[in-house]
Amino acid sequence: MFIARSFRLFFLLFIPLTLLSMASASPAQIAVSITIGPPALPIYEQPICPGDGYIWTPGYWAYGPDGYFWVPGTWVLPPTVGYLWTPGYWAWEDDVYIWHAGYWGPEVGFYGGIYYGFGYVGTGYEGGYWDSGRFYYNTIVNRVDVTIVHNTYNRTVINNTTVNNVSFNGGPGGTTARPTAVEVAAARQPHTPPVAAQTQHERAASSNRAQLASINQGKPSVAATAKPAELTGRGAISAKAAGPVVPNSNAAQPGPPNRPGNPPPTPSLRTNNDRPPSGRPANPAETVNPQLQQKHQQELDQLRQEQAQERQRVEQKHQQEQQKLQQQRADDRTQQDVQRKQQQELQQLNQKHEQQQQKLQQKQQQERQKQQKPEKPPSPSKPSQNNEPHSNN
Repeated sequence: MFIARSFRLFFLLFIPLTLLSMASASPAQIAVSITIGPPALPIYEQPICPGDGYIWTPGYWAYGPDGYFWVPGTWVLPPTVGYLWTPGYWAWEDDVYIWHAGYWGPEVGFYGGIYYGFGYVGTGYEGGYWDSGRFYYNTIVNRVDVTIVHNTYNRTVINNTTVNNVSFNGGPGGTTARPTAVEVAAARQPHTPPVAAQTQHERAASSNRAQLASINQGKPSVAATAKPAELTGRGAISAKAAGPVVPNSNAAQPGPPNRPGNPPPTPSLRTNNDRPPSGRPANPAETVNPQLQQKHQQELDQLRQEQAQERQRVEQKHQQEQQKLQQQRADDRTQQDVQRKQQQELQQLNQKHEQQQQKLQQKQQQERQKQQKPEKPPSPSKPSQNNEPHSNN
């Protein structure tokens, strides 16, 4: 469903798309005379988290030469341990629509009061949190394989935002949220633009005509993916339906059924800032001594650092290739061939990193299991009247 309106749309479009990953890049404002606004957010399910440390980044409607196209929601490794994702959003400002790009930072900032689902309830993030270098997933709003990812917890989320699938802030029919003092402070903190994997992801979506709103009528063929830029295969999930739009108002009103994977809000005594009492969800089935836990965390941090460095080298190589194409004024077919090749390289890199993480997790799991096994009692040498064999039972 579309919101018909006559206006001039100014959108932030990076040309080329690789400039999306450059913090210092100045976006080009392009004026386009159109009569349709951003479509409603589609209804879709979340793919299972591919591994420990991935953060869910919700899908959104981007704008290109052929109109709006859907960029699937996907799991992304953050650029830095401890960083969270603040989604981008459209805003009606001074009679124009402007896209505010998302970013990574230590706190979640303002994202227009848009209910993206899966923990993004319009303000803040209820899908998980960082603690001692590890990300803990709220399985109430995230699909996580607990046999692979053990740092999980369950907490009901209080939703104070009307669920109406609206994809923009301000103007007639838009959300009415305004930044809180906490969100303003978060925006002023040091933050990082989308990583190269996200840039590749948006580029892949822009080159797939089935993602265009004019073709899919608000129900994209790929609504979410398990990993960035992988728009085909088992991890790609299609939308269940185009999102119904409920007129927004300041008054409280019941919303339509929640997105699959996000149970309807249930009253809870906990506040949004509540955490499990220990700051870390208890897991009685797995008790690890602090020394082993510290060793595992150091190994994980080192692996992530090495992977980040390798990813950065690949990103720089891709950017150089794109710059060379611009200088040569390459035709569209050549650019598409290069983009396809870069996407394949990124997929191979993601697969390599996933295998490395799985191998490390298996090794650490074996060490934890070995540590948890009861030690055999020492063989008695010469029993005395004062000493008896010890037992862990």
